[in-house]
Amino acid sequence: MFKSFHLLLAAFWLFALNACQQPEPQYSGNPLFSEPFTADPAVLVHNDTLYLFTGSDEQIEGRDGFVMHKWYVFSTADMVNWTNHGAVLSVEDFEWASHNAFAGHAVENHGKFWWYVPMVHKDSSARVHEGFAMGVAVADHPAGPYKDPLGHPIIADTTENSIVLNIDPTVYVDDDGEVYFFWGSWNEVRQVKLKDNMVELDGPVENIEGLTNFFEAPWVHKRNDTYYMSYAAGYPSRTEYATSKNINGPWQYRGVIHDEIPNSPTNHQAIVNFKGNDYFFYHTAGLPNGGPYRRSVCVDKLEYDENGLIKKIVRTDLGVLQIK
Repeated sequence: MFKSFHLLLAAFWLFALNACQQPEPQYSGNPLFSEPFTADPAVLVHNDTLYLFTGSDEQIEGRDGFVMHKWYVFSTADMVNWTNHGAVLSVEDFEWASHNAFAGHAVENHGKFWWYVPMVHKDSSARVHEGFAMGVAVADHPAGPYKDPLGHPIIADTTENSIVLNIDPTVYVDDDGEVYFFWGSWNEVRQVKLKDNMVELDGPVENIEGLTNFFEAPWVHKRNDTYYMSYAAGYPSRTEYATSKNINGPWQYRGVIHDEIPNSPTNHQAIVNFKGNDYFFYHTAGLPNGGPYRRSVCVDKLEYDENGLIKKIVRTDLGVLQIK
């Protein structure tokens, strides 16, 4: 009996020691990076790695207006440890562009990576409205190097049925290989099919109906057999969304999933499933020296209810748990 007691005691202390040695859970923290200032996230998954594409806010503290010349790529395998691949794309990489490196979107297709980005066109004859046009850069790896394969934009003010402010592109490659290009701002949203080469329009530019309160920043993702179209609604913006069983609609309005952001009237989301976890990327003005023109990308978990509807996003300072 005495021996059994000592064996039980030893087992207890071994259990307690192992419990004490368990590492503390690690979280990403929000914002994800203390520098540089990052905004307008886009994400894709490749080879068990998540790649985050962002704009870069370069405005001086205390001044108004966006100053944006380049885009960054970051990557992670566990949502906590991030690699900064640097500013791998800039306005200077496009001979036809002059300034304003606004929100872009990257997608994989045909073994290459296609990064669609808006900028102001150099050519005054192409600046009918706000002057923004959208081009594409292509690379063999998500972190680049990227190059402009066209030397001219895909969408401009002169494109038939384009909008006053041609920004915020998002491109979706469907299960059947068809490619859809969406964009929008100033309360208007458009879509057009792309040819298989990813750089040419394949049909007319069409209006999208049914996106209640749409302002800008469309993002399309699919879960099971349902398409989700999330977007910035109103201004200052919150994130709302709609669903459809067909990528061409009709879209059914579903409501607000992300509230307005303190000190940042813009609200730009990216949604992704990575290693079985659903994530909602966004930006805030959350750094001590941040502001509406000095934003920082954050991430929190995204959840669906039993009907496949998106639950309201809960913003946290912790961010998301490390993937083991």
